[in-house]
Amino acid sequence: MTSNRPLTRFSYLPKWLAWLDFLGLLERDPFGNSLLIKRIMISAIGWFTYWRFTVVNKTTIEGIEYLEDLPENGVLFLSNHQTYFADVISFYHIFSSVKWGFKSTIVPPLYLLAPRARSYYVAASETMKAGIVPKLFGLGGALTVERSWRAEGQNVKRERDTSAGNKVSEALDHGWVVSFPQGTTSPYAPIRKGTGHLVLENQPIVVPVVINGFRRAFDKKGLRFKKRNTTLSIRFKAPIKFDDSMSVEEIVEWVRKEIEQDVPEKMVWMKKEGE
Repeated sequence: MTSNRPLTRFSYLPKWLAWLDFLGLLERDPFGNSLLIKRIMISAIGWFTYWRFTVVNKTTIEGIEYLEDLPENGVLFLSNHQTYFADVISFYHIFSSVKWGFKSTIVPPLYLLAPRARSYYVAASETMKAGIVPKLFGLGGALTVERSWRAEGQNVKRERDTSAGNKVSEALDHGWVVSFPQGTTSPYAPIRKGTGHLVLENQPIVVPVVINGFRRAFDKKGLRFKKRNTTLSIRFKAPIKFDDSMSVEEIVEWVRKEIEQDVPEKMVWMKKEGE
């Protein structure tokens, strides 16, 4: 599957000198951040967390074949959410291993010598401001947004962050974006309609992802262990290219089913609370 988006490149050098930087050492992202610094940061976090996914716990990956032929940009990964950071970090490991041609594994971690830098993820602003560790993780490609429905653990109602769509659009022009359409780590939470608008406005290639085991293995932030020797599963599904014939509601329903967030019948009361 191919993307209709032209691949954008940015450099700190003026256009007429950019060709001299054939190694990409002075390349930057759309937000003015050095890709070299970003690669170093992703590599450092990758080496620091690698043992969490391979030694302390076991990671299984399915559907890697769907990632191998994806274009360099214009791809949106939509996944259920179980921890603030461990989910995203595992995706970065996988994206980098795919770049190196690994098949359904992140062993050995040679890919961390030159990780994929054209990766981004959508995160709540308040989460990325909560301490030095989140701020460091933010350098790996966080697209921070103000949630309109929740703040500091409380339900709120405020205007939609219109800058969020612009950030995601710029990031899609440059690479791959991971988004968690439920906007929370709570299981079976409703899919936010903003996801439907995001898909219709940007027309990306959408890859559904289903993860499991992270909630059992880590705390809510994904930084501390809760239970070791846990199987962490990441399952990628076949990508799809939507067209504007679908409504926001139809896309939301499709996403909910694809990331397997239908409420089990025995837990139907949770759905009623979330409506």
